[in-house]
Amino acid sequence: MKKKLLMITPENQEINRFRKRQFNNFVQITMPYLAAFVDQEKYLVTLVDEYNQKTPFDRHFDLVAITVNTSNAAHCYRMSEKFREMGAKVVFGGPHVTLLPDEAMEHCDYLIVGEAEQTWPQFLSEFYNGECEKKLYQMGEIPFLAGIPIPRRDLIHKRFFTKGAVISSRGCPYHCAYCNLKQIYHDSFRTRPIAEVIEDIRQMKSKYFVFWDDNFFGDIRYAKALMKELKGLNKRWAAQVTLERCRDQELLQLAKESGCIYFFVGIESFSEESLQSVNKRINNVAKYEQLIGDIHRHGISVQAGIIFGFDTDNRDVFKKTLDACNHLGIDGVTVSILTPLPKTPVYEQYKREGRLLTDDWSAYNGKTRVAYQPKQMTAEELFEGYMWFRKEFYSWKSICKRMKVSRVNLLHNLLVNLGYKISIKGTYK
Repeated sequence: MKKKLLMITPENQEINRFRKRQFNNFVQITMPYLAAFVDQEKYLVTLVDEYNQKTPFDRHFDLVAITVNTSNAAHCYRMSEKFREMGAKVVFGGPHVTLLPDEAMEHCDYLIVGEAEQTWPQFLSEFYNGECEKKLYQMGEIPFLAGIPIPRRDLIHKRFFTKGAVISSRGCPYHCAYCNLKQIYHDSFRTRPIAEVIEDIRQMKSKYFVFWDDNFFGDIRYAKALMKELKGLNKRWAAQVTLERCRDQELLQLAKESGCIYFFVGIESFSEESLQSVNKRINNVAKYEQLIGDIHRHGISVQAGIIFGFDTDNRDVFKKTLDACNHLGIDGVTVSILTPLPKTPVYEQYKREGRLLTDDWSAYNGKTRVAYQPKQMTAEELFEGYMWFRKEFYSWKSICKRMKVSRVNLLHNLLVNLGYKISIKGTYK
């Protein structure tokens, strides 16, 4: 008899109100990917993404699997309690439980720590056969990405234009102090066989997709070879890249020819001092204008990652950043409040200095609350400045200024800017 398995991509209401109005939120690929490892002869799988679906607490499941990130941790713990009261067993995986397994174990029956290509299938087999003799599963060796299955996109619902997502690599060669990739993954950059990536993309029904790689340009030779193969698929795509590597003109040309619409680039700050304070030395502020101009000249939009709240930031940073974005024609921003995620160097520093304001993980989302005491302003001033920047950046005045400079993908950029403009109403402190 098949066991009923529910797999949840969680999203608490606070962050959902913030994100729901945006137009470019592609599906998170973790659960559709892990669903592809499930033996369909043994399990009946239901996939739920709380971005646009409700969790079915009124149905019975034998096993509930939840991927847990830090800002959703408390929400996931509450969900787990409900399902366990109904007789289901709950297994956690994901970034937060990998970082804090002892905490997470108090709220579930089983735990999968770290990368799960081997441990997830092993756990499913043992659970089905009633042979789970341990509560924690953790893979020791570094998993390779060859031969991994194609995600179960047939289980994704209500994602007509944003269900296309794929991975071609894992990891990042850099060591930024606020990022927890090094604590979550093995410290190794790995690539997936190009033929397998192309076949994965070929099977997507959507014309548009996103690479959910941590750094798509982590291996330039690999990226070039992959994009050459992408040319014939007639798809449109986006990826997260390092701005410094965009000085390679051949790389940009191949990206454009293979269908790239926009890059997400972690600019983070226009202050060299701020970048150095968090070990983001790969960025060179003096070269921003040239590099962004090169990207635009190849017809590719720039979605910039901006972070406010570095120890070197004062109340002038918001206006200076807005002026710089307008001048450079930044097409869009994903702007965040610096968040000291657990186990990162920034978290350890702020904890040591007594600057953490709360142990409520839902405050660590980088969007709706400040979780620590900034150095050169109050937490209230940081949040107010962050909100001011978002409102001004997505004002019609700024949109027009930036589009006049950029002049690429105008309709797409207008729609994305409009989505972010609307989403501001979903943010509160």
